[in-house]
Formats: sequence, structure tokens, C-alpha cells
Amino acid sequence: MSETILIIDDEIDMLENCSRILKNLGCECITASNGEEAIKIVREKLPDLIITDLKMPGKSGLELLKEIKGENPSSIVILFTAFATIESAVEAVKCGAFDYLQKPFTADQLKIAVERALTQKRLTEENKNLKEQLHEHFKFDNIIGQSQKIKDVLDMVRKVSKTDSNILILGESGTGKELIARCIHANSERVGMPFVPVDCASLPENLLESELFGHEKGSFTGAHISRQGMFETAKGGTLFLDEIGELTPNLQAKLLRVLQERQVRRVGGRKLIDIDIRVISATNKDLGQAIQKKEFREDLFFRLNVISITLPLLRERVDDIPLLCNFFIKNDPVADKKQIKEISDETIEKLKKYNWPGNIRELQNVIERAVSLSDGGIITVKDLPDNIVVRGFSLAEKANLKVRTTFKDAKKEWLSSFEKEYLVELLRRNNNNITKASGEANIPRMTIYRLMKKYKLNLNYALTTDEHR
Repeated sequence: MSETILIIDDEIDMLENCSRILKNLGCECITASNGEEAIKIVREKLPDLIITDLKMPGKSGLELLKEIKGENPSSIVILFTAFATIESAVEAVKCGAFDYLQKPFTADQLKIAVERALTQKRLTEENKNLKEQLHEHFKFDNIIGQSQKIKDVLDMVRKVSKTDSNILILGESGTGKELIARCIHANSERVGMPFVPVDCASLPENLLESELFGHEKGSFTGAHISRQGMFETAKGGTLFLDEIGELTPNLQAKLLRVLQERQVRRVGGRKLIDIDIRVISATNKDLGQAIQKKEFREDLFFRLNVISITLPLLRERVDDIPLLCNFFIKNDPVADKKQIKEISDETIEKLKKYNWPGNIRELQNVIERAVSLSDGGIITVKDLPDNIVVRGFSLAEKANLKVRTTFKDAKKEWLSSFEKEYLVELLRRNNNNITKASGEANIPRMTIYRLMKKYKLNLNYALTTDEHR
């Protein structure tokens, strides 16, 4: 890309020399010999960089700088002069000059200043484009769904985005809690500031404390340098605390103090640091029940739960499944390569009848799998995992499949199917935790291990026969 540079000076030799030097950088150079001519060019050509002499007849370089920055504050201007003083340099910087060169300067000095200025402009434009793309990506229109339940959620998101209240997002794993949090941030007045997500379930207590609040050098073994925490990193923006229900009592107490005082103290530090952030929390736990069991502080709950948003389960919004499937197919590069554009009506019906314990995340995985297995063109029932296909049959259809077998064989087969399906969903509901699963099902842990071995299941729900991903 060739950037355009406007060079302004009343000396023709200076204009020619600067143009010659900068054209070697691949830039397009435009020249002007006075301020009035320069302003006209700036308005018509919108140059990427402006270089102007400070002392000129008529409009001075400083006056020109003020006028240019007044019309377009993002303009990048470099001043140069043979009459450099500290006062004039300070004044130039105050008025918005990017750099200040003293005549005579070398070709290398000019090139370095121009390259720095153009690099700054590129970075600024890239940052602006990324922010616009982020805002576009998290527009309300990009939250997929037309069911009443998802419309109710989006109505609430629209209302709370313009407030600065703390928000608690409730919902099972895979329902899109972080997506909603990002949508709220992207449509709030804090959109230009950081969105910082923290998974409260992924780190042990001591590491999570340092992650949230930061630490000072030498505060613990391995703390070789001071480090700011996520509360400081999110300054001016939004801190998203995912799986907030997993915080230990000690961290709950420290988080409560931070939210009350709007100040944070690093681990091992004494200084209180003011924070200006919005906190959005999320959990798949029943915090009301956790409060009753003394596992979660009630006062912290009220601090976090100024406004709550509950996300619907996928099985509660099955009419959105076709839209979600088409969205996943459209955004899958493998589907584009294999020219897969749609999913059959029969396949959609199978998907609608499934229970979706993993919610939208599970649906996305199923579609990704189907795209990989499809022969191209259209996704059909044969591309789905067996557990979804079997569950997609009605009782009458299931019975018809067995009419050619004896009662004893049919019963044995259906009992095996029940055991396998029950075990898969049991493990999914309990995030592969054998102890929790055995407690819920009221069966010994060894029974679960025996059934897993019988049906060749591992803790990733993957059958060696590839029935599950």
C-alpha cells in the first residue's frame, strides 16, 4: 500500500529533496508552498501524513497544525524548523504534533521520523478496524435465534447494556454465557475498553488470587517481578468472571471487599489501587442452594446479582436448531471446501428430538462432526452420531425396528441401549466426575467403571466405535 504524504515548505529545494527521499520509501508525495494551499489539499486528498515547516510567510506551521487537528484530530503531523527552541517544541507537542525535527536533518532522520509516523497510523487504523469488527461480531443480530425465549434474553441485554450495573448470567454449560457477556460489553459505553474473561474454575486458589488481584515482587515463591491482576487489566472496561460459583470462601471475601471499596490490593502489597470496571459474572450452579449450604456468601451474591439474566437450554428453544445449524455450516471452512450448504429436513427433525445435555456447544460439535463425515452437498441422518439417531425415533418407530427379532432379543438389545444412553448422559451432566455421577445415580463407582468398559466409553464420551466424538 502506497501512503500519501503532504510536504509543506516555502523553500522549493526543501520540497524537492524531501519528496525525492520519501519516494524511495514507496510513498506518494504532494507538495504545497503555503498554508492556504496546504489546507485545500488536506481537505481534498486526505493525506496519510503531513510534514510542514514551522516558519512560513502567511499561515505558520503551528497555525496550520492547529487548523488541521481541529478539523481532523486523527491527522498525523510532523513539524520541522531551523529555529528550534524548547518552547516551540513543547508548544508543537501540546497542539498535537507527532514529531519535531530540527533543520538541517539527514535523510535517515527524515526516513525514521516518517516510518514511525506511518507505523503509528497503521496501528491506529488496525485497532479501529478490530474494534469495529468486534462490535459488528457481537451485534444483537448475530445472536442466533428467533424463539420467544431468546428474544426475551436479547430484550434484557439491550436494556442492561447501557447501564453500568453488575450482571449475573445464569445457565447450564454450553448455553452461551460468555457470548452474552461479550454482547453486553460490545453494546455498552465501555466498548472501546478491554473485555477481560477469567475462568474461576480453571486455577487453584493461590494462582487465581494472583490472577485476579495481581502480586508484588517477592510476595511468594516464584514471584520474581510485580504483576498487575485482571482487575487492573480491565481498567475502564468489563471483567467477566466465569464459573463464579467455584470461588473458595477466602476469595469470595476478598472479591466482596473489592466490589464494595472499588479498590484492589495486590498480593503482598500495601497500596490500594482504584478500579473503574464493570463486573459480569456467570455460573451454571444454583447459587441460592449454595447459599443455603453455606458454600456461597449471600452478601457477595447480592453484589454480583444486581441484574440477572437466565439463558434458556437448547431443548427449550428447539425451533432455533435449524438457524443454529445453518450458522455453524456457513462458518465452517471444511463445509465451504466440501460445498456443503444445507442440512436435510429429516436430519433437523432428529436433532429437534434429542435432549441436548451439552446445549449449543454440543450441537456445534455434532455439526462439525457431520460436516467432516458428509460426502458433500447436504448433511443427512447418516452423518449424525448413533445416540442422536436412536433418540430421534419415536417409540412406535423403535418398536418397528425390532419386529423381526424375538421378544427376548429385542428386550436385551433395548436394555443395552438404555444403559449406554443413560451412562453417556449421566457422565455429561456431571462433567465426567465419576464420584458425582455415582451419587446422582445412587450406584457404586465400580458399577460405572464396569459399564464404561462394557460399552467402550472413555471420560471424553468417545466410543472406540466412533459413535460419539
